[in-house]
Amino acid sequence: MSSERIRVAVILASVRKGRFGPTIANWFISTAAQRDDVETDLIDLADFPLPTALTDEPTPEVAEMHRAFSARLAEADGFVIVTPEYNHSFPASLKVAADWTQMEWHAKPVGFVGYGGLAGGLRAVQQLKHIFTELHAVPVRDAVSFHGPWGQFDENGALIDPTDAEAAAKVLWDKLSWWATATKEAKARRPYDG
Repeated sequence: MSSERIRVAVILASVRKGRFGPTIANWFISTAAQRDDVETDLIDLADFPLPTALTDEPTPEVAEMHRAFSARLAEADGFVIVTPEYNHSFPASLKVAADWTQMEWHAKPVGFVGYGGLAGGLRAVQQLKHIFTELHAVPVRDAVSFHGPWGQFDENGALIDPTDAEAAAKVLWDKLSWWATATKEAKARRPYDG
């Protein structure tokens, strides 16, 4: 196995006012600090409000935003998507981001951290696995899920009882690291033809 660190883009999918996503994304990124095999890049979709109308001739502002977003994805060896569950699904901002890109995801693993009510974001995660498979990504089986997370974190964004969530995060990081290393090494030997 390569000793080179993998670069993981952690994508914050919620763009709603008053969103809880930053708390969860920051916690998840903090779990990577204990590892020597990954480095993270937080990509907040609120910073990339791509339009829902796809076009071959975007305005200069949209074209520049698209270039910047695509470049950040292209630099990543793998991804973790932090997503809430809205109406039994994922946020529209995430679908728009996926629709504006394609090759940036090819032959790279995608992990998920879901949160929401009783389902803990798992319905959103299941739907996203289909979408990212279509984008030639490699969805990771294991995920982190928060059922009703609003009372699980203190005022500083730390988990009150981190035991289960940290164990799940470790499994996700382990699997993501393995897949990112494997796909990166495979692409170095033979480029992926998507």
